[in-house]
Amino acid sequence: MNNTFSGNFLIQRTEHISIMAEAVAANYPPLAERPFKNTILLFDVDETLTRARRTVTPEMLSLLSHLRQHCAIGYVGGSDLAKQQEQLGTQTIPVTTLFDYCFSENGLTAYKSGLPLPSNSFIKWIGEDKYKELVKFILHYIADLDIPVKRGTFVEFRNGMINVSPIGRNASVQERNEYQTYDLENKIRETFVGVLKEKFRDLGLTYSIGGQISFDIFPAGWDKTYCLGLLEKDAAQPGGIEYTEIHFFGDKTYQGGNDYEIYTDSRTIGHSVADPDDTIKQLKEFMAEKGIKY
Repeated sequence: MNNTFSGNFLIQRTEHISIMAEAVAANYPPLAERPFKNTILLFDVDETLTRARRTVTPEMLSLLSHLRQHCAIGYVGGSDLAKQQEQLGTQTIPVTTLFDYCFSENGLTAYKSGLPLPSNSFIKWIGEDKYKELVKFILHYIADLDIPVKRGTFVEFRNGMINVSPIGRNASVQERNEYQTYDLENKIRETFVGVLKEKFRDLGLTYSIGGQISFDIFPAGWDKTYCLGLLEKDAAQPGGIEYTEIHFFGDKTYQGGNDYEIYTDSRTIGHSVADPDDTIKQLKEFMAEKGIKY
């Protein structure tokens, strides 16, 4: 490895961990005592807080930590907590310490101030027999699919959903990038979803295309708006806070994208972003509007 590259990487990694440690050690006011206590900012993960499946940057961490002094912050992502831990935390710093609210799998696995909130299960909802019928059809469809590359992990079972990837989640970063371009040109996922909607139209399922290589399948109503119901339930608890201003930042805000439902929900103020750099730009504009110095 080039010594200069290696040195720069180590410096960046050290800076990354240092800023994370500062964020964890920071003395944040209790939620009820923050200047904008009735405001919460919710973020998608891939291509909003981080590049797809990459780790969060020090600049983003620093900005989020500063915002957290003034209002509540949380993320809402389709992936499970383990993947979000890889992208947003470290081996020694739990992601649940970096956000006030962590909504993994759209909120089916959720944490507030590091403590778990009630969860739900896709398999209990759909039942084993219907689940097997669905997965069997999906695997047969992928087996017959003629695409340039196939890897492994085509169906990933999660607590609140299943994630389906025609190329397979084991694809490398380069393969993911190449597949995304191929998928946009040939509408592989869009066509796949259309077939599933017709075949299983009586199951009450929602199909949501997100990220570069996959789409999620979950019960109707279990999209990212699910987390809004958790916020409402939490507000009704003793000492709970009613968030009258809920901002959501996401990149897949178009119809069919996995941010669309929460982005267009009447309970949220939606912000469509192009990438993490755009998120930072829009957050700085938000702070300027609120009079928050940075």
